[in-house]
Amino acid sequence: MRLTEKQKRFADYFVETGNATEAAIKAGYSEKTARFIGSENLTKPNIRSYIDQKITEKDKERIAKQDEILIFLTRVMRGEITEQVPVGKGEGYFSLDDKDTYVKDRVKAAELLGKRYAIWTDKQQVDGAVGVQIIDDVGDSDAAD
Repeated sequence: MRLTEKQKRFADYFVETGNATEAAIKAGYSEKTARFIGSENLTKPNIRSYIDQKITEKDKERIAKQDEILIFLTRVMRGEITEQVPVGKGEGYFSLDDKDTYVKDRVKAAELLGKRYAIWTDKQQVDGAVGVQIIDDVGDSDAAD
């Protein structure tokens, strides 16, 4: 079932604000019924599906991918990223100056990359089949007497 234009606007505003009443008002529903309509719209499967799809799309844009994280950590480790820090100029004035990455931050980035690529692994995994043979050569203790 397709969404009406008003339902689509409601869903888009809901994704933006997270507030059903506010989204209903912005979508063009009356302020008197906005709370009820907003709540009701969230229970409709076609609207809910559209909202879930839009939220998933937004999350894909906002959440860093694995490669992006690894590239960032590599740039930090290599000292390619600078930070802006406020530097006082006197009388309440300051400027933002670029500062090189601290060594401790570079070491932490290297450590995280090392963990990702299992460089620091002390454990060794051994795979293989080991045959076990059980020999029952213990006699009865009564027979020995």
